[in-house]
Amino acid sequence: MDIKLIALDMDGTLLNSEGAISNFNREKIAQALAKDVHVVLSTGRWFNTCYPYAESLKLPSFLITCNGGEIWTVEQELKERHLLDPERVKLMWELAKSMELNTWMISTDKVWYSSGPDDFSAHEWLKFGCDSDDKEKLDTIVKELSHYDDLELTNSLPTNIEVNPQGVSKASALNTVCKEIGIGMENVMAVGDSLNDIKMIQDAGIGVAMGNAQEAIKQAADSVTDTNNHHGVGKAIEKFVL
Repeated sequence: MDIKLIALDMDGTLLNSEGAISNFNREKIAQALAKDVHVVLSTGRWFNTCYPYAESLKLPSFLITCNGGEIWTVEQELKERHLLDPERVKLMWELAKSMELNTWMISTDKVWYSSGPDDFSAHEWLKFGCDSDDKEKLDTIVKELSHYDDLELTNSLPTNIEVNPQGVSKASALNTVCKEIGIGMENVMAVGDSLNDIKMIQDAGIGVAMGNAQEAIKQAADSVTDTNNHHGVGKAIEKFVL
């Protein structure tokens, strides 16, 4: 497989449990870049919390943020953005609070933790999230939100759900990036650990699940690498790209 782009999830994948990139991962990413292979962070995080990592790795092209809700260049130019309906965000926030779930919401200007604005329509919304250790509560809110066909439901941990506009995913954003670069998804290696990674892992030429990935991701992947605390990303790059 002629891999020309490596798409990397961040939390639970590129980053170890301390939120750092290991020296081994850095070395293998640098070697891939030296071979003119694009390396793209494809994350549920918003731009401000992933750009410093891209900068430290000297990545040259694109960033996929908010589960595909935005595509940026490393020159901080916004290429694409998909927004949730403010009224829908308000509904989700009120439902989650009534169920005593922890919430976070990403607008274009900030991340809202366990709080909401007085006027939801005064902001542009990229992603909604909530979490709980109570699986029954999570199942209930997923069931409630599944009635709305304008929402894309996924997760980044078994204990949370994340919501984007319908049709928005890391895979759809990667397709756009591939067109910009002039390659196909068959030239992509995608690496991740959670349900918000599954579509890009399925669509990529080589889909790699982390050793710490949710079981469904391992089943969907072409290969399973080591865990995020044992340089799984670097080992996958070494195996399939270098």
